[in-house]
Amino acid sequence: MGVHIPVAVVIAGAAIIALVTRPGDAYRHSPVELTPLRSDVGFLPPDAADFALRWERGTDAADGAPDTPIVMTNPFGAYGLSAASVTPPDVAEATPPAEQWDVITIQRGQTLSGAFDALGMGPSQWLPLLQLDNDEIDRLERLREGDLLKVRRDGERLAELRLKIDEFKTLHIEQGPDGLEATTLTADIERRQAFAHGAIDSSLFLSGKAAGMSDRLIMSMVQVLAYDVDFAYDLREGDRFSVLYEELYRDGEKLRDGDILAVEFINRGRTVQAFRFEDDKGRASYYRPDGEAVKTAFLRNPLNVYRISSHFNLNRRHPVLNTIRAHRGTDYAAPHGTPIRSTGDGKVVFAGHQGGFGRVVIIRHGGTYQTKYAHMSRFRSGIRAGAHVRQGQVIGYVGSSGLATGPHLHFEFLVNGVHRDPLTVPLPRSEPVPKAQMTAFKAQTEAYIARLQSLRETFTADASGSTVAR
Repeated sequence: MGVHIPVAVVIAGAAIIALVTRPGDAYRHSPVELTPLRSDVGFLPPDAADFALRWERGTDAADGAPDTPIVMTNPFGAYGLSAASVTPPDVAEATPPAEQWDVITIQRGQTLSGAFDALGMGPSQWLPLLQLDNDEIDRLERLREGDLLKVRRDGERLAELRLKIDEFKTLHIEQGPDGLEATTLTADIERRQAFAHGAIDSSLFLSGKAAGMSDRLIMSMVQVLAYDVDFAYDLREGDRFSVLYEELYRDGEKLRDGDILAVEFINRGRTVQAFRFEDDKGRASYYRPDGEAVKTAFLRNPLNVYRISSHFNLNRRHPVLNTIRAHRGTDYAAPHGTPIRSTGDGKVVFAGHQGGFGRVVIIRHGGTYQTKYAHMSRFRSGIRAGAHVRQGQVIGYVGSSGLATGPHLHFEFLVNGVHRDPLTVPLPRSEPVPKAQMTAFKAQTEAYIARLQSLRETFTADASGSTVAR
């Protein structure tokens, strides 16, 4: 025998569906669910016709007035229709909140402790980070302006930290079962070889651009060859260059130019070549075809932008004291705040004030060499006695502290305690390719030389003399 359902109940159910699915309704409800009839009830009671449904809805959102709560009355929900199945959004179960991250953009001079102070987190939260075993952990002590430090907290305790090292690597620290754990996340990068060839007809920069080289690649070529070619004074029209380098891609999209693998520069008829080689410890450097290091152990100049205002002169008249006083260094005039670079790897043995020299940094390079940098406006963060520095690392900034007539750097170079002219003293070369790896170096270099020659012959036929190939 079929089940008889009163017409009133059918109409009420249809009204519910129509109301919650009506297009344009300001409320966004979950679909209405009609619960199955109870198995022990074969029919609805006669008084089901008294089923009362009252839907009091407010003004649509389009009308601009706030919505009023939905009120539903269903005295016979137990018999098959559940008013609770229509749930307004304000009483729906709340979605768990997304993880909350604090993002700190590192400001000039800001340190890790300063960043945590800004978050209201003390030394107990950041000091343990510096003790973690990870190759990138020291970047937390060398934060740079513009770095993004992301921190997630569990109450007042650090739960997770992320620091983007570059476009390929991110330092990731999080709480594990045994305490803080540090890992380096690495993106999947595709490396493709590319080639550029050109000739100097105006300036190196314009000729490099004509060859399809980026600004970054031109500067990389200058840095690799700067130990053998004086790009300020030695360039001549007709000089030629050939560069084999990497381009870095991620998901098929080029990120930027990568490392130079091999470069050849013909300067005034003299051929200079340099080849990149990575040793068994992962340290990369550039070498000549015979395995000798391209770079010297020292940079000739500690500034990138300068004008020599006073040379090494043991009989110079002092510009302030107006007396004959030996000038045992070279003065580089430069704008206030110009970065000063350490000319070689070494250890800071002094950083402070030293009479008429003002703010001074003295670096010892092994047991033979020592360099001195004077009249600084300020020291780079982290530069103190005992700190180790690398060649080219910024240690301070040009100023006029002490006895100085204007902003400049006074630079001294000592060999076995004796002052030498920084501009003429012979500079030692860096370490050559280790003997145990010469076979691997030779094989790689010969392949690069053959590739350079092949590509050069292919593209020198171009009428412009400047071509890039990928």
